[in-house]
Amino acid sequence: MQVFRTLDQIPADYGPTVIAIGNFDGVHCGHRWIIEHALNCARKLGARCIAVTFDPHPVRVLRPEVAPRLITAMPERLRLLAETGLDATVVLPFTEEFSHMPAETFAYEVLHRGLRAVEVHEGDTFRFGYQAQAGITDLIELGKKFGFTVAAHHTRTVRGLPVSSSQIRQRIAAGDMTPARALLGRPFSILSTPARGRGIGTEQTVPTINLAPYSELLPANGVYITRMKIGDGPEAQTFNAVTNAGNRPTFGADSFAVESHLLGFHPILLTESTPLELTFLKRIREEKRFPSPEALKAQILRDVAYALRYFHLTQILSR
Repeated sequence: MQVFRTLDQIPADYGPTVIAIGNFDGVHCGHRWIIEHALNCARKLGARCIAVTFDPHPVRVLRPEVAPRLITAMPERLRLLAETGLDATVVLPFTEEFSHMPAETFAYEVLHRGLRAVEVHEGDTFRFGYQAQAGITDLIELGKKFGFTVAAHHTRTVRGLPVSSSQIRQRIAAGDMTPARALLGRPFSILSTPARGRGIGTEQTVPTINLAPYSELLPANGVYITRMKIGDGPEAQTFNAVTNAGNRPTFGADSFAVESHLLGFHPILLTESTPLELTFLKRIREEKRFPSPEALKAQILRDVAYALRYFHLTQILSR
């Protein structure tokens, strides 16, 4: 999948295109459903299929005080979009100036002139243009004017829940990993690197890895059954794990960390830049203060036993 950061980077002979527009935070099953429809139409029309997204998230520019933490940061979002089979993604810089663009100007300059759109696929709640004044019916009329058709898609539901990035954020923030997984179409995961200052750079001989500080969305504080992928490419290794995300109250001071205890551990090499992917599967319990480090260790043993039973049952059911 090609990635264009401005309209000027798109070759003059690139079109025609079928387009899906959105923030695509999470690249959830609703996003993928719309992209699949766009891809099918592009194949029938002999056109390229493109996703158009924005960086940073528009709310971070327009209302930074209420801007959401992202389900997927841009590098992960692009990787997930590439997996759908898209020909390209256009990442438009979202600025204060861009936010003032009238809807008709967006339809002409971006969709018609910049991307040579012949068809646009969008959710039926789509808003665009200055102060989000235009909606899907306006886009349909502008398409008639500038020579592209519009396919409007209803919001999908899974297990009675609307599939949306905001719904998924709420579930993850509450630690409800099972409905979040259903809405995403995959388990929630984050990409990071090891935390500094713990002997990183030599062989890791203790089965505990802390993640570097992470500024995007994390599940509610608590203990989780997880998997950790260490490294990338054919040399990557994956461990089942138990992860504590929280402030470690048993040790007193507020010291937030995402700390994973690797199961079936064997010594591995780590550097401060080793890629880590931590996947959250199930919440075991909330975080709480224990009367002593010994009581905490006893609880950790119970958490590990619970996780081992979970992985054993998962293995049986997958046969």
